[in-house]
Amino acid sequence: MEKYKEIERSIIKNYRKDIWSKFVKAVQIYELIKENDNIMVCISGGKDSFLLAKCIQELQRHGKIKFNANYVVMNPGYNDYNRDFILDNAKILNVPIEMFESDIFDVVANVDSKSPCYLCARMRRGYLYNKAKELGCNKIALGHHFDDVIETTLLSMFYGAEVKTMMPKLHSDNFPGLELIRPLYLVKENAIISWKKNNELTFINCACRLTEGCSLINDGTSKRKEMKELIKNLRKINKDIDHNIFKALDNINLNCVLGVKKDGNYKSFLDEYDN
Repeated sequence: MEKYKEIERSIIKNYRKDIWSKFVKAVQIYELIKENDNIMVCISGGKDSFLLAKCIQELQRHGKIKFNANYVVMNPGYNDYNRDFILDNAKILNVPIEMFESDIFDVVANVDSKSPCYLCARMRRGYLYNKAKELGCNKIALGHHFDDVIETTLLSMFYGAEVKTMMPKLHSDNFPGLELIRPLYLVKENAIISWKKNNELTFINCACRLTEGCSLINDGTSKRKEMKELIKNLRKINKDIDHNIFKALDNINLNCVLGVKKDGNYKSFLDEYDN
C-alpha cells in the first residue's frame, strides 16, 4: 500500500475517535461546510494544516455534501530547504497543492517593528484573502485546533484584559462574501502529534527567515508557548482543565459579569441593575 493511502487509512481507522470524528463533529455542529462551497484550504507546511488537507480530502471523497477544495500554499519567502520540505510533504501525502509567491518576509525584515510576527500574520491574511477571491472561493479553511482555541482564550485574558476566543468561523470584514472556517476546532493537538509520529512524518514548525533556527523546533520564547506550558501544568491538577475552559466560553452567565462589549459598544451591569 502506498504511504499516502496508509496515512489516509490511519485517520479513518486508528484516529477515528480523536481526529476524524471530532473533525466531522465540528463541520456539522458549527455548519462549516455547505453544499457547493468552494473552499481554499491554506497549508502553511506544518502538521496541523497538512492534516486539515487530508481530512478535507476524505470528506470530499466520502461525505454527503458536495463541495470543491483548492489546496494552497503561500510562499512568503521561504529558503530553498523549507520550500522543498513543504513540496516533498505534499507529494508524500498526495495533496495537490498550488504554491504562490509573496514578498512578506522581505517587507517585514525591512520594517522597524516590535511585533514582526503580528505584522507578518496580518500580511499573510491579506494575501490569502486575495488569493481566495482570485480562485472564486467563498471560504478559507485554516488548521487551528482545540489547543489553539484554549491558548488564545488565556492570552486574551492575561495579556489583552478581555474574555474572547478564536471562533470556529467568521465573516471577513474587508472581503465581502468570504468566510474563514476552522474544521479542526475540536481536535486536540496531542492527537495530531500522535498521528504525525505514528505515520513517521516530519513537518516544519516555523519557516520564518527572521528566526531560521526554529525551522523544525519551537524555541519556547513566545507567549503562546507560555500558555501551552501553563495549561500542561494545570492539567496535572485537573485533567479536564482545557475542556472546562472551552465549555466556559459556551456557558457564559451574563447575570454574573461586570460588563459586555459587542460591535465596539460597552454595556455595564449597572445599566440594568435597578430596573
